[in-house]
Amino acid sequence: MSDDKSRLDAITGLSCTDISDALDRLGIPGQCFGIMPLDRNFRLAGRAWTLRYGPVGQDRGTVGDYIDDLGPADVVVLDNAGRLDATVWGDLLTSTASRRGIAGTVIDGICRDMDRSIELNYPLYSRGNWMRTGKDRVRVEQTAVPVSIGGIRVEPGDWLKGDGDGLVSVPASRIDEVLAIAHEVHDAEERIRAAILDGASLREARASVGYHTLQTRRA
Repeated sequence: MSDDKSRLDAITGLSCTDISDALDRLGIPGQCFGIMPLDRNFRLAGRAWTLRYGPVGQDRGTVGDYIDDLGPADVVVLDNAGRLDATVWGDLLTSTASRRGIAGTVIDGICRDMDRSIELNYPLYSRGNWMRTGKDRVRVEQTAVPVSIGGIRVEPGDWLKGDGDGLVSVPASRIDEVLAIAHEVHDAEERIRAAILDGASLREARASVGYHTLQTRRA
């Protein structure tokens, strides 16, 4: 594909399951385990802007005032090492991100103030939500660095897709081949669905497109 707008349109039109199968065929780890939408209607697609947190030390540190520098097609990706006892995202960040048109937020950890996110239909993907602040508990270690999200390495600029089934990450250097195969998977399943509606058995419909090997890694 020739430009990022085309890539964004393409990844938006695919499901996480389409992309997951494509990742499997190519041998790319990209399924972010345990990172789920906090509302099943949330959807996101865009490129990763990354931040890594760590526990506070003697100098305390802050949770960061980064949101004003981001915009549309950015996905905020926050690595809080999977912590479930301290949040790194809440009401004010949601309100600002929504106003700026940011594509969504992904957290290996938890967030709070879910009511605002649902009210604004701002996509949040995380390990859950709880009310206790991360202030004076975590601090920004680095931004624009590789991070770990659900056991997957996510680098700045990588592509992310989220829907009701979870979150997948695609390395920026592999996006075009992943999208091509994901479209192949999507089209094959649509053909199976159409054949079933025309009266074919599931066995026949699957066999006609080689369903059981769509995601199999190729030599």
